[in-house]
Amino acid sequence: MLLEPGITIEAVHERLVAKIRSYFAGAGKTRAVLGLSGGIDSAIVAALAVDALGAENVHGILMPSAFSTEGSVADSVALARNLGISYDIVPIGPVYDQAMDAMAAFFADGQWSVAQENLQARLRGTILMTWSNRFDALLLNTSNKSELFTGYGTLYGDLCGAIMVIADLYKVQVYELSHYENRLHGKDVIPQAILTKAPSAELRPNQKDTDSLPAYEALDPVLHALCEEELTPEEVVARGTDKALVDRIVRLKRGAAFKALQIPPVLTVGDHPIVPPFKQL
Repeated sequence: MLLEPGITIEAVHERLVAKIRSYFAGAGKTRAVLGLSGGIDSAIVAALAVDALGAENVHGILMPSAFSTEGSVADSVALARNLGISYDIVPIGPVYDQAMDAMAAFFADGQWSVAQENLQARLRGTILMTWSNRFDALLLNTSNKSELFTGYGTLYGDLCGAIMVIADLYKVQVYELSHYENRLHGKDVIPQAILTKAPSAELRPNQKDTDSLPAYEALDPVLHALCEEELTPEEVVARGTDKALVDRIVRLKRGAAFKALQIPPVLTVGDHPIVPPFKQL
């Protein structure tokens, strides 16, 4: 779905694996690290990394918080075992509590804030970058294009990394590639529990991506029309798309533009360039 004419999901897989391998060779690195959240994005990036570098060169870090479900941890462990990669579990709760104590004055009103969500993401980014520095590895970013275009990511947190592996794939394409990965290996290297769960950043109680974004099945075609097809919002509406939905997505996209100036290089899968200011490889 949404792939450019003539580009198959098999070709997407081949391109990403080849570009990961080439990037690491060019950087003189052999080891990769990434955060394993129990979600589909980190699962497919881990699988692609193993295809490109070998399981012995990929390390996952699970960083549960008070808002992580038991399933997310269990699913990440199952993924790591299926792929044959090493992993650590580093709970962020104690460090988060210390940081909140140190900044108590910022939250004196007692109201939950997106700042507390972003703090968790930045603590995870710090842990990942520390492992990267300590063991001479490159951090693989796991953000997808749907998130990137709508600003659903935290600067200096889950948007950090050496390269963005799936940032040229919309969320619906991430699912398609994940199913292909399982078919390629003839087994569920990506557990079915990961493929079927509702996407969530798990940064507050009972959070779902749809709390902040339209459902990906509605979001992604509109983003594709605006970005790859370069249609105006009016042209997208003229196709029969709900105007309120298009207006909401345009607002999200406009508000996210400043983040795109600060992201790592993006591995591209199609011949249509990612619109500026995204950096691409």
